[in-house]
Amino acid sequence: MNLAVVIFLFLLGLLLIVKGGDWFLDGAVWIAEASGIPRFIVGATVVSVATTLPELTVSVTGVLEGEIDLAVGNAVGSVTANIGLILGISVLCMPSAVNRGQFTLKAVLMLCGAVLLTILCQDGSLPLFSGLLLFAIFALYLGNNIYDAKMSMAADRDGGLRRHAASHRKMASKLGMFAMGLTGIIIGSQLLIDYGSALALKLGVPASIIGVTLVAVGTSLPELVTTLTAIAKKEASMSIGNIVGANVIDLTMILPVCSAVSGGSLAIGRQTIELDLPACLVVGAVSMLPPLVTGRFYRWQGFALLGLYVGYLALLMT
Repeated sequence: MNLAVVIFLFLLGLLLIVKGGDWFLDGAVWIAEASGIPRFIVGATVVSVATTLPELTVSVTGVLEGEIDLAVGNAVGSVTANIGLILGISVLCMPSAVNRGQFTLKAVLMLCGAVLLTILCQDGSLPLFSGLLLFAIFALYLGNNIYDAKMSMAADRDGGLRRHAASHRKMASKLGMFAMGLTGIIIGSQLLIDYGSALALKLGVPASIIGVTLVAVGTSLPELVTTLTAIAKKEASMSIGNIVGANVIDLTMILPVCSAVSGGSLAIGRQTIELDLPACLVVGAVSMLPPLVTGRFYRWQGFALLGLYVGYLALLMT
């Protein structure tokens, strides 16, 4: 198969993931809102889960097909892309204050997930038992969001807020969009794995580098689209909540699932240990520590995060 066909099919996979993620996201958000779940919780849970489905499907498919470096690189690289590139753009364009009650625990869980993952991977593997420790952080994150949702829904009931039932036609349309989006994500992920690996082979680039660059950024495009839309609509909290939630899922759910799929122990490459995870920790600290201390994001953080991400990409290419 010639290079032009490989590139075309690789880009087709990205397109299916992005468009599938868009349809899935619209359907999922409508379902959540129709059920009465508050918008902030939708952003931190349903939106985050929807936008991380590409990372999950790509990484799991990669493990099943023996492309371990690409799978791990995608999961870790997506977090670095989410923070360094996407959150960097968001904060640069729209620095904002945070709601400490909604932000603090989620930001702390994200940082704890990054630190714990780095520690657990130092011996070159992620055993299933160690993965369960990460999964415990994911469970705590979900539990906190469910609690927040219940409190908000209770407040709505106490305030006498009522919701109107949707028509059958609209319900069928949204559920169909949900199913079509999920199908697009699955098919696109398969194309991305198959032809991302072929592209790396033809270009002589290690699969681990393809994983943390082209594939990681490609599977982070739903987060990027969400962020750009939030910037246009001046919804800073929705953008930040989505990115933080997506990163918690990437760090504490995807690799443990991959470890289980791989048979109980996921091999972690040298590049991941020496460069990818430290880069993830650095951009995580630069992004989360200032708002944890002062209660707001600053424009200088946007410049710093974008600069760090460019520096990280430069190190990958040396």
